[in-house]
Amino acid sequence: MVTEVSPDELTALVSTRNVDLIDVRDPSEWEAGHIEGARLVPLEQLRADPDAALARGTTIVFVCAKGVRSMSAAKLAERFGYTNVYNLIGGTKEWARSGQPLVIDRAAA
Repeated sequence: MVTEVSPDELTALVSTRNVDLIDVRDPSEWEAGHIEGARLVPLEQLRADPDAALARGTTIVFVCAKGVRSMSAAKLAERFGYTNVYNLIGGTKEWARSGQPLVIDRAAA
């Protein structure tokens, strides 16, 4: 079962466990702001080959903009037998709204 976590719960989870934080948004969304420590694995890439993108035996937290695509990713991971799967409620929008920082990639001039 996918466990949903709030931004505060995610902060606590990251401080107590080794977490693989996976952002399933598109690259342009990622560049506009993402959670520090996350890695980009667009949802279509994840769907094409989940085992290439995910590590077994780790705590996996999926993130997107609002929590919808990340829930799809989390359910996909569960279907492939991954355990300790989490979804960030409200995605990066809720993360930022709760006062947590986002990393913004600046395009090279």
